[in-house]
Amino acid sequence: MQMHNPPHPGEAIRELCLEPLGLSITAAAAGLGVSRKALSELLNGHSGVSPEMALRLSKAFGGSAESWLTQQLHHDLWRARKRTAAIKVRPFRAA
Repeated sequence: MQMHNPPHPGEAIRELCLEPLGLSITAAAAGLGVSRKALSELLNGHSGVSPEMALRLSKAFGGSAESWLTQQLHHDLWRARKRTAAIKVRPFRAA
């Protein structure tokens, strides 16, 4: 089942992980072993969850790395589907 406008994973990280624990971006970045800039870009939707970040999030906050990557995939696919009309392809058929 397709979700309508799934949130960027950065929103979930901020609302479900950082805020309940009272973590600042600086403290969370240090705990995750990434730069403050890298985490800030993720939280603000300017970058996505990479496989390495998914592993870091899983170790720090729980959930599987796959679940973090799935959130990113759903968000990216929903955004791409909004542009379906602009995607021009020629279908291939078997002879």
